[in-house]
Amino acid sequence: MSITITTTYGNAHNVSETNPAHVTSCDRYRLPLVGTIAPGNPGYEDMVEMLRDNGHDTRPDGYGLIFLESEEFSATYFGSIEQIEQYKRDNIDGTATFDPSQGVMYAKWPHGKGWDDFIPRTFWNVQARGALADGVGLVTAFAHTEIPGAEVIVYEFEGKWLPDSEPKQMVTYHCTACHLDTFHDCGHVHENTGPDSRRWAARQARQHIISAHRHGVGDKSSACRPNNGEMLRVVNQVARDMWGTQGNALPDTDDAYCATKGPCSIIRELRAGIRPPVYRA
Repeated sequence: MSITITTTYGNAHNVSETNPAHVTSCDRYRLPLVGTIAPGNPGYEDMVEMLRDNGHDTRPDGYGLIFLESEEFSATYFGSIEQIEQYKRDNIDGTATFDPSQGVMYAKWPHGKGWDDFIPRTFWNVQARGALADGVGLVTAFAHTEIPGAEVIVYEFEGKWLPDSEPKQMVTYHCTACHLDTFHDCGHVHENTGPDSRRWAARQARQHIISAHRHGVGDKSSACRPNNGEMLRVVNQVARDMWGTQGNALPDTDDAYCATKGPCSIIRELRAGIRPPVYRA
């Protein structure tokens, strides 16, 4: 089944010919982190093991590093220390480029011993770059293929796993066709620890669209299944019976509830340039 997923916010990405949920690269990247590692640095031997395993450990004096990131992809460049120091000098105004042919490029940012202490936590939305706060804002969005005007939106936000827990930096997606809250779908809300968290949330957003395209909206096999206000009507009826009232305690449609109390309320404020309150506080 052929499907083209159209990006409505952020950069378009290149995907696998056989799986449009699998992003392979991007034409534009940010370079949020630049640094160097050398023998004697904590964890150095563990950090260069990946290079050694691939026959790329060719610089006995150490490596210059550039960490690249897009909304849905990331990569790490290993070059000479001299090249990276020159890049840093040239990049005072933020316009410098570097020649990747002088070193080697690996998909994703490395993890594990040495790396986990070396690489700081990063967010796509950064206050120093004009965001509302670090880790608060839209990341990317895709047009829904089955519902005109609907989108599946990936966003960073502040939320709680439980009402009495501490707020966390999180990332997830939201579909404005079905309005399902990903907190009710295990594994679809992620602690926002770096590019991999955002990549995975975007991949799940793409999978949601593919499922809707394959099975239709509302089908029991589809990930995109609107509740059509069924649970809200049950809650409102119980509330009326308990309190002896005539009105509804909650909005009686999914889109109205989502717009006031759900993910759409977060996204609306993000788009308006307002920092939303902590979700599920």
